Amino acid sequence: MEEGYESRRGSRWEELDNDILVRIFQKFSIFELTSGLAHVCSGWRAACCDPILWKTLDLSHMRSSFIKIPLEPYVYVERRSDEALTRILKLSMNLSGGNTRTLVFHFNLFLSDDQLTYTAERCPGLRRVVLPAWNRIKKTGICKAIRIWKDLESLTMPSIANPPYLLTEIAKNCKGFKELKIMGPFEIFFANTLITYLPNLKTLSLRCSAIKREALLKILDGLPDLEVLNISHSYLVEYSVWQPQQKVIVRELDKTIIEKASRLKRFLTCMEHQTCVMCQRTENDEGIVRWYKYEEGEWKVDEVSSLHL
Repeated sequence: MEEGYESRRGSRWEELDNDILVRIFQKFSIFELTSGLAHVCSGWRAACCDPILWKTLDLSHMRSSFIKIPLEPYVYVERRSDEALTRILKLSMNLSGGNTRTLVFHFNLFLSDDQLTYTAERCPGLRRVVLPAWNRIKKTGICKAIRIWKDLESLTMPSIANPPYLLTEIAKNCKGFKELKIMGPFEIFFANTLITYLPNLKTLSLRCSAIKREALLKILDGLPDLEVLNISHSYLVEYSVWQPQQKVIVRELDKTIIEKASRLKRFLTCMEHQTCVMCQRTENDEGIVRWYKYEEGEWKVDEVSSLHL
């Protein structure tokens, strides 16, 4: 009798239906999936490699251990923290089999060029990338990744001073690209670059940012295919007529902007600086929101459902 019980007990894990295992593993975090489950038995490894588990690789709960430094790249990442990220990436890439379509990183997870390139080469079919921190990523690294991501449709990125090199690569390589979220100030140069290289952009989110009024007008005039524009919790900046060097904060939309935005399917705004906490935070942080000061996960929010995490 004991022998029969042992036989039945021993066969349960090996013969448990793969679909059931996958449904169980869907409840696990990325850290649990890469902790050794695939080594239990062949059935568990097959379940761990199921494409459903790796459609989204969410590392938004993983942060680098770092200190700020005065020179580029402005952060120094502790070695063991870097090694832990490399280990997670290697294990994830091994199990995912190139089936990842969405890749999400935390705003305090600072990838190196090598880590980004390694990931890009093993996730060539990515359609969405959320990469808010570029401190350690050089021009060559991000451009190489973009060339690999031919199917890329959506990108969340920080505001950068020299966008042409990036948007040129997206225009050349990502023919289905349609959605962009910029975390940080939005300048006239960035607006002009968008109009030049991505005139067919459908969705743009500039939430929680300082936006140059002229840049906003250029976007409304120069992106004819734009359907959704989110400027919630942002404020506009223009220069004083009498003192050209002095910035003036504009806390409400004028008639010209409203008329130009009326052609959009959705124009999302919130400029309630007297009552809205998020509007107040954006202004207090001068258009570069210090997300680390606020509720965990607040940076993931977006009024555009396809950009919300």
